[in-house]
Amino acid sequence: MAQHLRGQRKKLRFTSIVVILSVLVVLMFIVSMNTGFIRLAPLDVIKTLFGGGTSKQHLILFDFRLPRIVIAILVGAGLATAGAILQGVSKNGLADPGILGINAGAGLAVILFISYYPSKETAPVFMIPVLALLGAGLTAFIIYILAYKKNEGISPIRLILVGIAVAAGVYALTLVLTIRLSPENFQFVATWLAGNIWGTNWKFVLALLPWIMVLIPFSMYKSKVLNVMNLGDHVATGLGASLKKEQFWLILTAVGLAGSCVAVGGGIGFLGLIGPHLARRLVGPQHQYMLPVSALLGSLLLVTADAIARTILQPTEIPVGIVVAVIGAPYFLFLLVKTK
Repeated sequence: MAQHLRGQRKKLRFTSIVVILSVLVVLMFIVSMNTGFIRLAPLDVIKTLFGGGTSKQHLILFDFRLPRIVIAILVGAGLATAGAILQGVSKNGLADPGILGINAGAGLAVILFISYYPSKETAPVFMIPVLALLGAGLTAFIIYILAYKKNEGISPIRLILVGIAVAAGVYALTLVLTIRLSPENFQFVATWLAGNIWGTNWKFVLALLPWIMVLIPFSMYKSKVLNVMNLGDHVATGLGASLKKEQFWLILTAVGLAGSCVAVGGGIGFLGLIGPHLARRLVGPQHQYMLPVSALLGSLLLVTADAIARTILQPTEIPVGIVVAVIGAPYFLFLLVKTK
């Protein structure tokens, strides 16, 4: 009876937190529509949304701001979920697509793509997430092979160290490629690597949406598998989990989310680290609760950071990755101090 009551209280707490976070995301969505170099009054935004407003207001809202806000929400959810999956698979609270070098691999693939298609308008935009996924997948495969030992499996410390080393090598190769670019493309790539939501039209939303709509629900479907993995490899195997097979599919899911998000969001770091940790503090370590809350927190953090990035130094915009890093770097150092 007591256990049943605890379960009911936990579900009620989870539902309350999901509702609160959803409301906050909607509020930030509304605030973001009113922020930018050209101010739109709340009444003008409402009129434009319902078919009124001037042609200029319609252009600003529907062609520039709304796609960017939607992309920020999708990218935030995708990166936070990818981080939660990697932390669950590796049993390492410091695992994150950026720290492990997966973002770097996706970024290298996208920069190669941009190098061959200097004009972003003529480039086949729907290929960008696919190429980013291939770059992220190849990097993840290299990290997995180097971190895996036959008798021990994946060591959390080895995974972090290998990821950092591979990321350093990929970033070095990326730097060599950027030196060969024209000044205009070099500036674009430098901003993109800092974490810049450069896909600001509906084509990019459509390119990213299928990855998010398929892979996040799949990760939530696998939440019980992640719970079993956290009990330890021997216990998970004893409970009937096909450990290597499940690890493969979960890592592939995280790579798919990270690769597609980096393709349109640039090299945004720390989001996959912060979101899961905050979610774990709010609803506990069980992944059926933690994954949805991580996704909502990631969306809330990135859409807020994007609004700050667009307004803090007007009329200049700063890359949203810098705002996230200002929040994430101290938190990462805090986790390093706490981790034994």
